[in-house]
Amino acid sequence: MGRLTEIGGKRMPFLRWSFLRFMLGMPRFLKTWQVGDGREDALARHVTEHAKPGDVGDAIRIIDNFCYGQSFMVNIGDEKGALLDAAIERCRPRQLLELGGYCGYSALRTVRVMPDDAHLYSIEFLSANAEIAQRILQHAGVADRVTVLVGSLGDGGPTADALERAHGFGAGTLDFAFLDHDKNAYLPDLQLIESHGWLHPGSVVVADNVRIPGAPKYWTYLREQEGRTWRTIEHRTHAEYQTLIKDVVLESDYLGQSTG
Repeated sequence: MGRLTEIGGKRMPFLRWSFLRFMLGMPRFLKTWQVGDGREDALARHVTEHAKPGDVGDAIRIIDNFCYGQSFMVNIGDEKGALLDAAIERCRPRQLLELGGYCGYSALRTVRVMPDDAHLYSIEFLSANAEIAQRILQHAGVADRVTVLVGSLGDGGPTADALERAHGFGAGTLDFAFLDHDKNAYLPDLQLIESHGWLHPGSVVVADNVRIPGAPKYWTYLREQEGRTWRTIEHRTHAEYQTLIKDVVLESDYLGQSTG
């Protein structure tokens, strides 16, 4: 007999109380980036209590199990996470940027597949989430490969300045970026990255949740720039930890500044 959260082999998030709590807490989440019921702290405790220390793969497994069995969470999840893994493996980046670190799940996936000499810079708006991510990364033994920064590229300059001044960001240095933060910030943040000249031909940008909750301006921009500044693959997939609600992940290769 299937789980009560499944019908006809499809995982139904609305049959899970943790999903309903998440939906009720959505207004708060969009302001504070925590659901408000303590699930983010609970995740960190669960990982440190149950995942093997120093084992990235086990930390990822434990988080996925927690998100399926205990509390629905908005990290990229296992299905879309495989798309992120494949993009990083294809790109073989050395300098990586993540916008929206949340609790560190995508950082774990990134570290697991990025080259040994690569480094990830993860920007998280909420300091409480950044602390949770740091705890989880430390437990998994990869904190030295990820720099977690509290801030936002849309803060008027301090975060971007810190990346350039203290972390070596400059002309053509950025090989890979992952966008999974405020969906309204996807386009302005991408354009800020472009304007700073951090990208080079062959840089890759992956964006989650382009359909749900949706980043229509970002999606339109990349379609308009197709074959000029960007070349994009649209991955049709599902939203986190279920197989009912459809989502889109965009994987975009930077071609360089258009001359036309």
